[in-house]
Amino acid sequence: MTTKRFRMSLTAAALLVALIVAALPVGFAAAQDTSITVVAQYRQDAPVSLDIATTAEISSLDPGIASDAVSITPIENLFLGLTDYDPVTNEINPEIATSWDVSTDGLTWTFNLRSDVMWMRYDPASKTATEVRPVVAGDFVYGIKRACNPQLGGYYGAVASKVIKGCDVVNQTASDAVTDDLVFGDTIAVSAPDDTTLVVELQFPAGYFFSMTPMWMLRAVPQETIEEYGDEWTAPGNIMTNGSYFVDEITRGVRRVYIRNTALAADLQSGTGNVEVQNYTLIEDTGTIYALYLNNQLDLAGIPTAEIQNALSDPELSKEVVQIFNLTVFYFGFAQDKAPFDNVHARRAFSAIIDREAFIEQVLAGRGVPMIHFTPPGMAHAPAINEIGVGFDPDFAKTEMEAAGYPSCEGFPSINIVTFQTAGNWADFWAAAAEEYLGCDPSVLNVEQLEFSVLLESYKADVPTQDRPNAWTGGWGPDYADANNWVNDVLSCTSDNAFLRPCSEVDDLINQAASESDPSVRDQLYAEIEEAFFGPDGETPIAPIYLRSVFVLFKPWYTGPFETDGLFGGAHWGAYTVDMAAKLAARGE
Repeated sequence: MTTKRFRMSLTAAALLVALIVAALPVGFAAAQDTSITVVAQYRQDAPVSLDIATTAEISSLDPGIASDAVSITPIENLFLGLTDYDPVTNEINPEIATSWDVSTDGLTWTFNLRSDVMWMRYDPASKTATEVRPVVAGDFVYGIKRACNPQLGGYYGAVASKVIKGCDVVNQTASDAVTDDLVFGDTIAVSAPDDTTLVVELQFPAGYFFSMTPMWMLRAVPQETIEEYGDEWTAPGNIMTNGSYFVDEITRGVRRVYIRNTALAADLQSGTGNVEVQNYTLIEDTGTIYALYLNNQLDLAGIPTAEIQNALSDPELSKEVVQIFNLTVFYFGFAQDKAPFDNVHARRAFSAIIDREAFIEQVLAGRGVPMIHFTPPGMAHAPAINEIGVGFDPDFAKTEMEAAGYPSCEGFPSINIVTFQTAGNWADFWAAAAEEYLGCDPSVLNVEQLEFSVLLESYKADVPTQDRPNAWTGGWGPDYADANNWVNDVLSCTSDNAFLRPCSEVDDLINQAASESDPSVRDQLYAEIEEAFFGPDGETPIAPIYLRSVFVLFKPWYTGPFETDGLFGGAHWGAYTVDMAAKLAARGE
């Protein structure tokens, strides 16, 4: 996958899958002297718990590093943002920022912050949480500047660098030339005049910046904890958080457990839910997960493809099925630094052999909408769905394959395709299409399924070319509702760019569209950009496949905004409720 790598709601995510600074945050020394201990009051007999099984490991709980749904969802609940998306309406609400002002030229944003939010450290052994100090504006300054540092390796530093003044200078500096003074000095135009005021200056009056303010890489992080523990600062017992949940346990391959922060102010709990404990169990086999759900051991589960019709036709089980449409577009990504996909004609050919309707029916059991361009409906300035792009066209594919120098696939090199664990059959479908429409020997397409966090590492831009796959499964869901979040933050040559796509004229269009204020002009520019990527003469950096929809089972005792929460950013655990008495009764307890 790429970058944020198929972002989705809590329900969908559950299915699939030290830098040192001279100055501490403003007001830190005074706050240090006022630590108190708060005992977490949880019922020891049967706390209200949500039980989920997942196939995917977390890649990081660091807001400056995380880029995938599996990581971003817990981060949403561990760290509060400046603002937050409402789990029901998806409107942007105040969170730590209570209000904000924008200069007349649209370049300077001033956020007024709450003073009652505390950094807390939870001790898994004693089940107690200690208040350490207040969250101050300097924590946001540190967090945002740190995210811009290319040495951190976070994808979203490149996203922030496209809009925050000076972040681009730092993020585009060679890693070996980056210094602490460059990162945390005055280069990046983010400042804290006092403990409750944050000032962010932009490179241009980006009309979409406000919709970015809930994002995780713009959140406060605790400098002193990062300096003390380095790469281990997010480990249970080390991590300091300020959100609605604490980290209780992270055991790779076994489980993840989060505990409710009952000391957090009620208006910051993101809902009126009652779940005290979030239990995630790591199980590789989706059939096992389904069986555990049927046995009342899990509160939600995906439905294996082979079981979908049975579940939908079952008079009782069908009542528990919810079809969820989210805005994630899945695709095959191409590595442009190695043959054969360094050749645009080969990329076009392999995109045009995908019969997307057949893929959805045969591989996904009807769960999805074909996509032949990238930005989905619902995003501001998105083109009309599937009016731009080549799509399935075997004759076009054959012509392009000949232009690439591989008529009837003669001389085509062996390629490696990596997928996440549940998508091996995606690559198999692709390989079969290459055989049928291009004449390729299936043995030249080698498919490997990887654990999710391993997959993310396998195709990073800094991996040596000879070690990178030729293609991979990827997906992208929105961080904010604008076409810029798709073509700029994913496909531009100045994004994290795991495709290693060279810069071209289309990048000039992308930059023009980002800074344009006239909505109608932006509509036209984004249509031109999608055509330049996915039209007959397009660069084809990826092969879009489908817009996701899923069937999810929810037990009757588990309720919440399943269909709306988590469209942008992570889902909000505080918005969900479990009727524990009904759950225990169903289990015979």
